[in-house]
Amino acid sequence: MHIKPLGKRVLIKPVKEEERTRGGIYIPETAKEKRKQGIVVEVGNIEEKELPVKKGDVILYTGYSSEELEIDSEKYLILDAKDIIAKIEG
Repeated sequence: MHIKPLGKRVLIKPVKEEERTRGGIYIPETAKEKRKQGIVVEVGNIEEKELPVKKGDVILYTGYSSEELEIDSEKYLILDAKDIIAKIEG
């Protein structure tokens, strides 16, 4: 299935948080830091200009207005481009 977001929206795949430390200690769900990081899977289109992200970019996002989807047992989010706060490079 192929999903193309419309307008100023971006389809991302959230990055799973580590469940263990490097030393092998298990981190319980309640103690995990909720970092919102994802990989851009598809970008919507705007006629006037391009969005500042492209497929494959790793981003940090904020906001609670995202739409959750599950495709082939994988979790995805559609969020507004304004909710993207940073692009991780390097």
